[in-house]
Amino acid sequence: MLKAVLFDWGGTLMQDEWSDDIALEGYAAGLSAIPGDHLPDAQALLRYFQDNSEQLFSLDDLDEIDIAAVMGSGFTHHGADLPDDHIRLFLTASHDVFASYYSLASTTHALLEALRRRGLKLALVSNTASPEWLLRPVLERQGLVERLDAVVLSSELGKRKPHPAMFEQALAEVGAVPAEALFVGDRLDADILGASRVGIKTVQALWFRADDAEVPVEPDFQAFTQMDVLNAVERLSPGHDDSRASSRR
Repeated sequence: MLKAVLFDWGGTLMQDEWSDDIALEGYAAGLSAIPGDHLPDAQALLRYFQDNSEQLFSLDDLDEIDIAAVMGSGFTHHGADLPDDHIRLFLTASHDVFASYYSLASTTHALLEALRRRGLKLALVSNTASPEWLLRPVLERQGLVERLDAVVLSSELGKRKPHPAMFEQALAEVGAVPAEALFVGDRLDADILGASRVGIKTVQALWFRADDAEVPVEPDFQAFTQMDVLNAVERLSPGHDDSRASSRR
């Protein structure tokens, strides 16, 4: 019996934009929040992060990066060793800008509420370098905290999807085993592959993007709108055939 539905965040419950212009806007806001002189400008920081992206943002081993250390290295490179509290000021102000480009899908609340009415536990399982203290206010403003039973962030766990620890932690927090859960996400590698390897049935979210990465598994379901997720939930309810072969749309 289905007991829980686990969701990815960016690309699934919300759409998040990113570009060099957004990065520059965020870095400029972060710099303005730091007292003192002799700081690099936003363009210099962006250039440093881009030139050293392979080293600074490597995710090959599925270990989450330490975003405070990465940002701090940008200042150190330009001769400004900032104390931890100044790095925190920079992160807070810059993330406020980045979060302003997050757009919750119009039916996210309706979907979560429909699932809760069915008695299902709900969890967010997100890859993010941003720490919980930065993201919690965003989740609250989006109305997600009050509709979720658990939030699992790679920045807190130290591992990124598709590492099994992310899914196992979410299952533990909602009190379900893999056979009792459904995972909804847009990325075939991080979301569908990761959840499938743990034994969780999956829904590929297609309402924002259609990922075509080559992975050795297929989603159990595909959803072209958020409310299509309810169809997958119904198929996994007692009395419905939940076999992998017949359930893909």
